Amino acid sequence: MSAERITFGAAAIPEPDRAWLAAVERLPIDSVWQGGHVLPPSDTGEAITRLALMTAWTERVRVGTAVLLLPLYHPVLVAKQLADLDAHSGGRVSVGIGVGGEFRHEFDALGVPVASRGARTDEAIEVLRALWGGGPVSHSGPAFSFDDVQLRPVRPPGADGPAGRPGGPPLIVSGRKEPAMRRAARAGDGWLPYLFSPEAYARSVRTITAHAAEIGRDLAGFEWMAYVYCSVRRDGDRARDDVATFLGGAYGDKPGAMLDRIAPAGTPEEVAARLQQYVDAGVRHLVVSPAAREDTLGVVTLAAEEVLPRLTLPAGVEVGVAAEAGAP
Repeated sequence: MSAERITFGAAAIPEPDRAWLAAVERLPIDSVWQGGHVLPPSDTGEAITRLALMTAWTERVRVGTAVLLLPLYHPVLVAKQLADLDAHSGGRVSVGIGVGGEFRHEFDALGVPVASRGARTDEAIEVLRALWGGGPVSHSGPAFSFDDVQLRPVRPPGADGPAGRPGGPPLIVSGRKEPAMRRAARAGDGWLPYLFSPEAYARSVRTITAHAAEIGRDLAGFEWMAYVYCSVRRDGDRARDDVATFLGGAYGDKPGAMLDRIAPAGTPEEVAARLQQYVDAGVRHLVVSPAAREDTLGVVTLAAEEVLPRLTLPAGVEVGVAAEAGAP
């Protein structure tokens, strides 16, 4: 695919906040994202609830889940919830989906075998597409079975035109391993990995492009995205301390050198140089997740106003073409 410009998104860390979102909407930011677990080990929210708040508290930006752990949800219910939110937002919802599994107890509590999460996700995607396609749907599969189910579109008060988008909101596949890449190539509207270095992203582009070619899928319109933890400060040392403190606890098994590869930190000039490597690897929509425990709006503001203008698209190179050529 080709893209006319590089776009920025931001993660609403630590929780969606009305004033924070209003400030972000005044920046050159195209999207805001937030995920969540059902039974997280800390006091953080759930993905659909957070998405509803972001939908209600924004007017312009695209809003998305990064990510929704799809195997934990019944697809009929989540199809209705997402379709309603998309309609009320004027078609601004995107759905980043992942399989989860890092917190096994939430799978056990919900009666979902953790070993089935990949297959259950694939089947749920099929159900979502069918229900959003309109008309009655019957489905018989290993995880879900139902007959003659039809979603009734919601038309918000004062709406003039269709309720939501035909076919539903885009499904952006997240993950880090090859099964997720194959899922993106087969059934996703885009790819949104996390904790990836630019080199890993380039390899994922090649994998997705190759698999799409094998199954005869045209990736025109496919969204090449990346969820990147980072900190941008006037004081580069403070930014690096942000990342070490923020990610050191959550990902303490990763050495500092690895954190440096997957979580850019520093001054606007330093972070731009690092994020340019992601762009060169094929990313066209960067979701900046502030790896900081305070003043996350400051991180996003510097990223949008002083990092984004420094990024440039590779001249005359499309993402798929670069992948086929083995370009980094």
